[in-house]
Amino acid sequence: MDPTPARPLPGTGYAVHPVGLDGSVFGWVAGPEDAADALSGFVDAGGDLISTADHYAGGRSEIMIGNWLRGRSDRDRLVIATKIGRHPDAPGLTRASILAAVDASLVRLQTDRIDVLSFDGDDRRSPLEERLAAFDELERAGKVGALGLSGYEPDRVRELAAAADGAGPRVLLGEYSLMQRAPEDGLLPLAHAAGLAFLARLPLASGYLSGRYRSRAELPESPMFAAASTHIGRRGTRVLAALDEIAAEHGTTSGVVALAWVLSRPAVSCAIVRARNGAELLGVLPAVPLVLGRAELVRLDAASA
Repeated sequence: MDPTPARPLPGTGYAVHPVGLDGSVFGWVAGPEDAADALSGFVDAGGDLISTADHYAGGRSEIMIGNWLRGRSDRDRLVIATKIGRHPDAPGLTRASILAAVDASLVRLQTDRIDVLSFDGDDRRSPLEERLAAFDELERAGKVGALGLSGYEPDRVRELAAAADGAGPRVLLGEYSLMQRAPEDGLLPLAHAAGLAFLARLPLASGYLSGRYRSRAELPESPMFAAASTHIGRRGTRVLAALDEIAAEHGTTSGVVALAWVLSRPAVSCAIVRARNGAELLGVLPAVPLVLGRAELVRLDAASA
């Protein structure tokens, strides 16, 4: 695969491949062998950002990534990102929970640091200052790199940034696709204005935009992809029709075009995709070099409006 220009994650010191790997399927619909296949295929293709969470599959996702990561000589070129706050052994974002969650994740991931640590959800029971102090403690200990936020409303991002006095979050994570454009009204403009990285989760709308589920008779085989069925309807059919037409013009698939649309958005630093094995991952990577024309982007914007 030709070298792909890395995209910077502003303020973190990292620059990453435009497509990241979402480990949420590991331990659920991907076993250890398929997970290792997806991870190896991803890195061999030039990928470097691996995203997971401490609660995915009860921690099995991190364990599978850690088993694969153990002993690799290229650890320093990888960006390992995980989210904390929802594991039953370390729930919430109090200082004690944050410190315990990070130590547990480091053990499961079999690494000495988490490059991007994200608070997963806004635990209103813990003061923002307490969360920031815990992160600062971990950062000074060399256990974490950049701070990320997942599931935060724009106003809360601003509050946390203000409380941090310049040393706050550098990465925002949010669901973003042709079927989920809410970030355009809040998180994306905020990321652009504040110089924050935005990582687009579920850019294929839980698989719906791959064209795999077009009717109620084609329901997802796993609860992990159940959200795809919520997009079945007039709007979804309209979007798939536009994707199919553009894909045919480029000799590719609807999923590749849907991912290319996400990557075309200026504020998006990286799109994090799910892949159950190496072959599934390689099927969407052609989105990286695909440049959609202005008329094609307008067609997709109109179809998904």
